[in-house]
Amino acid sequence: MINGSELKNFLDEKVKKYNQPSFITSDPIQIPKQFSNKQNIEISAFLTATIAWGQRPTIIKNATRLMEIMDNNPFHFISTCSENDLTAFENFKHRTFNGIDCRYFIQSIKNIYTNHGGLQQVFETGFVKDQTIKSSLAYFREVFFENNGPKRIHKHVSNVLSGSAAKRLNMFLRWMVRNDNNGVDFGIWDKIPQHKLMLPLDVHTGNISRKLGMLERKQNDWKAVEEITNKLRMFDSSDPIKYDFALFGLGIFEKF
Repeated sequence: MINGSELKNFLDEKVKKYNQPSFITSDPIQIPKQFSNKQNIEISAFLTATIAWGQRPTIIKNATRLMEIMDNNPFHFISTCSENDLTAFENFKHRTFNGIDCRYFIQSIKNIYTNHGGLQQVFETGFVKDQTIKSSLAYFREVFFENNGPKRIHKHVSNVLSGSAAKRLNMFLRWMVRNDNNGVDFGIWDKIPQHKLMLPLDVHTGNISRKLGMLERKQNDWKAVEEITNKLRMFDSSDPIKYDFALFGLGIFEKF
């Protein structure tokens, strides 16, 4: 097995390779990268992250379609949309995420910006509760579903209190919070420290982490997220989630 310093050096090299603007061209982060307005970035990033499972070209295609339905100005659309406007989502579908889900998501995001100060405010308020990403994600989910909605919607927003790894929400937070001036992540939220971020753990990053001897837990759940993130903090306490690029790149691009 690779020892600690060799493993850190190996992963650091992979971060340098993949944490580059060229990464954007094949990644769903390209959708929010089209925008300069802060609210447009947040909303497009959140919706893109929400449907970020499956083949990346399909994710990008369907996220692009979502933006087109909102006239490529999601904040204005969400701020001004009527019930009638929401019929435009009726035929949208990405795997199990459909038009019914779209309608509720748009309505809930509108409620968040109208009554809760926006996505940043909600995630940061949750973080302040006990200075953890877990509390941030739990509070966000509580606010998101305060207007109820069909039960089928609930599966599309991970519940960390039930042990979910919350890969897509952690990825969204990485996009919004992390800032290393490399031009990939946005780093436009400043009340959640990047050293507190948690790894967006999925099948690929989980498998790579186990192959490298960094993750013992078999399930890809919240306990696994805590285990692997704590290990990554030993390699870089100020920016542990930069290693998401290394683990993802090894899994997707190098079939490690």
